[in-house]
Amino acid sequence: MIGVIRVFSSEDKEVVELHGKLIQKRFGSETRTACIPDQPKGIHDDETERIAVPKIVQKGIELAEAGCKAILISCAADPALEELRAKVSLPVIGAGSAAALTAKALGKPVGVMGITETIPPAVEGQIADMITGYRRPDGVTNTTDLLTEEGKQRGIQAAKDLIGNGAEVIVFACTGFATIGLKKVLEQELAVPVIDAVEAGGRFAVLV
Repeated sequence: MIGVIRVFSSEDKEVVELHGKLIQKRFGSETRTACIPDQPKGIHDDETERIAVPKIVQKGIELAEAGCKAILISCAADPALEELRAKVSLPVIGAGSAAALTAKALGKPVGVMGITETIPPAVEGQIADMITGYRRPDGVTNTTDLLTEEGKQRGIQAAKDLIGNGAEVIVFACTGFATIGLKKVLEQELAVPVIDAVEAGGRFAVLV
């Protein structure tokens, strides 16, 4: 069983469990999801990441005690990755570094999409020399901005801009793009590989 930590707060069970269900459908592995409390807009800057770290660690410990064999922190910034690894004995995977390592294996110019002002270090640190550009969809500053048709359309435009700038692979540096199913949309419209951070993290998690 793979534990999935969502780094935002919601009472919508379907939305909360979506990333786990995506992994379960794609890889056939049972999942268990936990989301951190009191952060309805998730992690979108240094301060929201700072206050999320102890919450992520606590949820990770709970998932380990529940019998999970691996934990995925479903956030491209890989928040609390080292802190949680220090507290549990099972593998802990960050969605951001998993997506970057997948892109690195392809060896092609990379366009990165996210919701922060700059690329999360967990992503950029792995593939800095391969990145041709970074785009944050217009008007999108946190995960809730993505849960609209307008947010999705702006995501599509951002990917098109990256391809126009020389990208041959698109990497999602935000797991919220998985929530809105953006990979499927882009694959239907664009002729380049799209690396979804949730799927990439799930691929690593099922190997352990």
